[in-house]
Amino acid sequence: MKFLDQAKVYIRSGDGGAGAVSFRREKFIEFGGPDGGDGGRGGDVWVEAVEGLNTLIDYRYQQHFKAKPGVHGMGRNRTGAKGADVVLKVPVGTQIYEEDNETLICDLTRVGQRYRLAEGGNGGFGNQHFKSSTNQAPRRANPGLPGEERWVWLRLKLIADAGLVGLPNAGKSTFLAAVTAAKPKIADYPFTTLHPNLGVVRVDAREFVLADIPGLIEGAHMGVGIGDRFLGHVERTRVLLHLVSAREEDVAATYRSVRGELKAYGHGLAEKPEVVALSQADLLDEEARTEKIASLKKAARRKPLLLSSATGEGVQEVLRALLRVVDEAREEESAAEATDDRWKR
Repeated sequence: MKFLDQAKVYIRSGDGGAGAVSFRREKFIEFGGPDGGDGGRGGDVWVEAVEGLNTLIDYRYQQHFKAKPGVHGMGRNRTGAKGADVVLKVPVGTQIYEEDNETLICDLTRVGQRYRLAEGGNGGFGNQHFKSSTNQAPRRANPGLPGEERWVWLRLKLIADAGLVGLPNAGKSTFLAAVTAAKPKIADYPFTTLHPNLGVVRVDAREFVLADIPGLIEGAHMGVGIGDRFLGHVERTRVLLHLVSAREEDVAATYRSVRGELKAYGHGLAEKPEVVALSQADLLDEEARTEKIASLKKAARRKPLLLSSATGEGVQEVLRALLRVVDEAREEESAAEATDDRWKR
């Protein structure tokens, strides 16, 4: 299945049904009168976050969604049926934007969360509503109101606790495959990873979700390489794992290059907690390790962890460092939610 994280769709809610003009004609009733029913309400257009989806690929093949119109009113005071709704089912983490692709309409971050994008038109009144003392037999009814229509953007940002960043071939996909059940493509050439991958990490009987995105190179924020279009998938993460390959000649320059791209992208990525690791450490001898760790420590202003996904060296230490930050963030969020609940009461 292909990965698609952005789609533009046209939506239209249903028109309201027209009211009816009708009069009672029962044989043995002395006085008749208007009995035209109201028109039914037009269907709405909803968007809903559901389980089991991790891409917007369905919206590549269908871009137009129209709800059904309301049924017209009928005699004997029969109200028309409401038009059927249309529900756009999307993965958790999908954001809906206006046609300008900048104005946020809603952000669906939980399974089952719904939002009405377009409201159906009201049904028109039947002639029974227009009866008065001076007009006993009104011959008018209202038409239904038209529905709403517009174009909207669907933009997916994956929900993950930790995100992997680094240059291409920094060992991100290898690390994801080593610590989760995910099966990303792994090869010794740049941009092996063409779309984000997710995996569930289990460490010390705890779990968190790890996201891997395509590698960043210098100038990514200007579209160089694959660009920074996938950085949105680590915007929601609580911590970043920055991998710097031991194969790099200048690990400090490599680190600064990726940090520069994160700052250029914005959206708070550069301010997120970060764990720095020197990956593919099995390729170095002791002297080279000491030298590159010292260089990377000076650039990152923190001691980097040693990591080798191939041999397993340092893997548990890195996972525990990520889990500590994730747990702290979860506790802060829980405390904030508890405070909000108290204020609501």
